[in-house]
Amino acid sequence: MTDFAVREEKNRWLHLKMAELGVREEDLAETFVRSSGNGGQHVNKTSSCVQLKHKPTGIQVTCMRERSQSVNRFLARRELLERIEAASGVITPEMKRIEKMRRQKDRRRRRAAVQPASAVLDK
Repeated sequence: MTDFAVREEKNRWLHLKMAELGVREEDLAETFVRSSGNGGQHVNKTSSCVQLKHKPTGIQVTCMRERSQSVNRFLARRELLERIEAASGVITPEMKRIEKMRRQKDRRRRRAAVQPASAVLDK
């Protein structure tokens, strides 16, 4: 497997997660295109945007967050693994974070509805 321009710990985690989900490098179709957005001349001259497709499931990911192609390759694989995990029905950390935010918003909405606006001004 390929190592990317991230810490060794993150590379190890990626390899373990891919093995755990049964995703092989041979199952991935990877293409590189030019990025857009910030980065100036660098992104205009290099193909640092990574498009990654998992052939068995058809899940596709595009990553152009960083200027480095190697880092984008790592990030694309990480996001692809999260999507594959979510599609299999497992609750991912991202899903937990979104659910927590939804509960907080609901709680704030209920509190705002219970307490009239004039009571807030009197304090």
